[in-house]
Amino acid sequence: MTPDDWELWNAWVRAQRLLTRELDRGLQRECGISKAEFSVLLTLWRAPGHEARVADLVEALGWEKSRVSHQLTRMEPRDLVAPTRSGPSGRRIGISLTAHGRSVIQDALVVHGANIRRHFLDELTRTQVDAIRSWAEGTIARIEPGG
Repeated sequence: MTPDDWELWNAWVRAQRLLTRELDRGLQRECGISKAEFSVLLTLWRAPGHEARVADLVEALGWEKSRVSHQLTRMEPRDLVAPTRSGPSGRRIGISLTAHGRSVIQDALVVHGANIRRHFLDELTRTQVDAIRSWAEGTIARIEPGG
């Protein structure tokens, strides 16, 4: 790597970290939820019937099962999600958005979208958007299992 390559890499890493920090702060400040809570709520929002098996959440989020379980345990008392139960034991088989969770994610999508636009999209030219999209899609295809 040349010194210019390192400078580019370090600038990209710093910009990504700062952007992520600002977006996370916006979710917390304006919506009262963390990035992790947003991720869970968004995944359930996109799921059929706003409900999913825990195993499907694990796969969709790319988290360890224990992390998903702990996150859901913290979200249930806040009335963001509720377990779906089945069988005589009443064992949790899935998780669903509550009415409050649906309201929170709908508001958060508006807020987060506006913050993404303000801190990222509005600063890019069409040429930059196209280059970033092409690079991101190529990187995903090369690195992510199954493309």
